[in-house]
Amino acid sequence: YAFTTLTCIPGVMEHRGAKIQILDLPGLIKGAAEGKGRGREILNVIRSADMVLYIVDPFQDGHFDVLHRELHNAGLRLNEEKPPIFIKRTDRGGVEIRSTVEQTHLTNEEMADIIRSFGYTSALVTLREDSTAEQIVDCLAGNRIYETAVIAINKIDIATDNDIARARAALPEEWPVMNISAFKDIGLEEMKDFIYDNLGFMRVYLKPQGQEADMEEPLIVKDDSTVQNICIKLHRDFVRKFRFARIRGPSAKFDDQRVGLDHQLKDGDVLTIVVKR
Repeated sequence: YAFTTLTCIPGVMEHRGAKIQILDLPGLIKGAAEGKGRGREILNVIRSADMVLYIVDPFQDGHFDVLHRELHNAGLRLNEEKPPIFIKRTDRGGVEIRSTVEQTHLTNEEMADIIRSFGYTSALVTLREDSTAEQIVDCLAGNRIYETAVIAINKIDIATDNDIARARAALPEEWPVMNISAFKDIGLEEMKDFIYDNLGFMRVYLKPQGQEADMEEPLIVKDDSTVQNICIKLHRDFVRKFRFARIRGPSAKFDDQRVGLDHQLKDGDVLTIVVKR
C-alpha cells in the first residue's frame, strides 16, 4: 500500500510487519487541477494512493487551503464517504426521486435538473441521506476518488503553543492531526504508528492445513478484508479452487469455525484456506 506526501519523505517504511511505500512528489501550485506546473501528472499519482499526508507549516497560513482545494477540484474526496445515492437510467417516466430521509438542501425538481444536465431523460434516483448538489454531481461524474488524509504540523521545535493552536484552528476539525519536528526528530517514530493506524491495516496469520500457524510474519491487509480478498492476494487460483476456510480469533464464533469467501476478517485472526486439489 502507498500513501502520498506532498513534501519530501522518500522510500519504503517498514513498520509492524507492513511495507508502506512513500511517494515523493513535487508541491502543488494554484491551478494544478487545470494542469499548471505538471499538476495533472502529480494528481494522477495521488489518485492512485491510499492516503494523503499533509505536512503543514504553522507559519504559512494559506498552504493547506491551496493544496486541499486543488485536490478537491481534481476529484479527490478526502476523509469523505461515498454518498449513498443510486441513479438508474430508465426507458420512460422522467426523473423520479425517491428518498428515505428528508431532503433539506434541494427540491426534487432541482435534483432532476442536475440529473438531466448529465443526459438522463428518464431515471430512478434513490437517496439514503440528505444530499447536496455536489454529492449528486459526484455520483453522476463517476470518477471521484475517496481517500484517507492525515495532517502533520511541522516545526514544533520553534513554533509556540499559540502558533500551533492557530494552525490547528485552520484545519478540518475531525481530521487526524499530530505534531512533529523533522529537524529535531520529534514525533517521527510516533508518526509511523499514526500512518499505520490511519491506513486501516490489520494482521491475519496464515495456518496451512495440518501445520502450525505462522505467528511471526502476519499477512498485512486492509481492515475491511474478507476471506476472498486474502485468497486473491495469495494466489489467483485460490478463489476458483476454494472449498472452505477455518478461522480462529476475533472474527470466529468458536475455534476452527468453518466459513466461506464472504466472511469478514478481524485483526489477529488465524486463517486456514482449504482448496480443491
